[in-house]
Amino acid sequence: MDQRFWQDAAAHLIRYGGDFTPRIIERAAGSYVYDADGKAILDFTSGQMSALLGHAHPDVVRAVTEAAGTLDHLYSGMLSRPVVELARRLAESLPAPLSRMMLLSTGAESNEAAIKMAKLYTGNYEIVAFDRSWHGMTSGAAAATFSAGRRGYGPPVPGNLTLPTPDAYRSPFRHADGSYDWEAELDYGFRLVDRQSSGGLAACVVEPILSSGGIIELPEGYLARLKEHCAARGMLLILDEAQTGLGRTGTMYAFERDGVVPDLLTLSKTLGAGLPVAAVLTSAEIEQTCHDRGFLFFTTHVSDPLAASAALAVLDVLERDGLVQRARSLGKELTERLLELRDRFEVVGDVRGRGLLQGIELVTDKETRTPADRLGRAVTTACLERGLHVNIVQLPGMGGIFRIAPPLTIESADLHAGVDIIEAALRDVLSSKGA
Repeated sequence: MDQRFWQDAAAHLIRYGGDFTPRIIERAAGSYVYDADGKAILDFTSGQMSALLGHAHPDVVRAVTEAAGTLDHLYSGMLSRPVVELARRLAESLPAPLSRMMLLSTGAESNEAAIKMAKLYTGNYEIVAFDRSWHGMTSGAAAATFSAGRRGYGPPVPGNLTLPTPDAYRSPFRHADGSYDWEAELDYGFRLVDRQSSGGLAACVVEPILSSGGIIELPEGYLARLKEHCAARGMLLILDEAQTGLGRTGTMYAFERDGVVPDLLTLSKTLGAGLPVAAVLTSAEIEQTCHDRGFLFFTTHVSDPLAASAALAVLDVLERDGLVQRARSLGKELTERLLELRDRFEVVGDVRGRGLLQGIELVTDKETRTPADRLGRAVTTACLERGLHVNIVQLPGMGGIFRIAPPLTIESADLHAGVDIIEAALRDVLSSKGA
């Protein structure tokens, strides 16, 4: 039966990235997925970094079941109570002036809408993003994605420029004492932007923590300085909180740490807790201007009531169960464990991130900091064999970077068990290589 499954997969599926995990997954519950042999696999990725409340959370199941039986989908020009309620709830959770919401399906779609609004509002067309960014695979979002997927498809949407990713571990920008000089790097980046620009700067779109880019956390103060650069050029600031939003980093939204309010905020993955839900939030002034200028983003599933019902259940559970505070508390435990690995292993070069979105970077040794792609793949395989699914960044030169993003509902014992498996896998792989 399993052989036939993989034969059918090879014969009939379009491959869309790296290799598929060599397990047939039959079901999922809480922090675990279960394969066809009944083996429990601890999920350190929350599905696609999305199952914020774990798999099959009863409150989400109940909300979706009820919506599917009563009101799941409408003509896009119709409104329902769950959609308006979600808009109000999200607005109440955000600082002024973020008060207007558009409900969509995916992160790429929400970034696409935000980019279009920024272009329409400013009258310009140039979009700035990090050189290791990932904002989606639709045309505008893909044009602002620089970490992968740019070759072989012809010219991207014109007007996309880059800033250097603020990688404290590898950046050449250093103070005299060797510490990271992100201010000089950011100022230099905007000097390059100004030279590249044709005078049509519209917006800068960034993640507070780059996930696919290697769990790169923006230094404290970076967002404030970035917004100053944007304001000086008449640009809007778009924050893509697909993975950092709704508590994962230990605050409801990652930008809260910095006290910086974006002009547009996009949410997706965590908003649906594993279901296809996304949103764009902006100010009344930006929304009104875009409306007056004929903003059009009319999709089949815009303002779907089922999506809103799922998102409302997520907000309810986050508040009722204190999961934002829980992510902050468990995040401290995770950081301590990962720092112990860094101190114990010569190949664990760096630990970064916050809350329950963290990562480690494997290197050949701490002195050279040479990326250890092959080691990363071997450790990933060894983890899976021991019952842990953990994700490495599937990009050349970055295959030794592990992304750790378990559900906010994970038990402390499971969190530590997962790190124990990573440690055991590291030891065994290094031992087998004679390291």
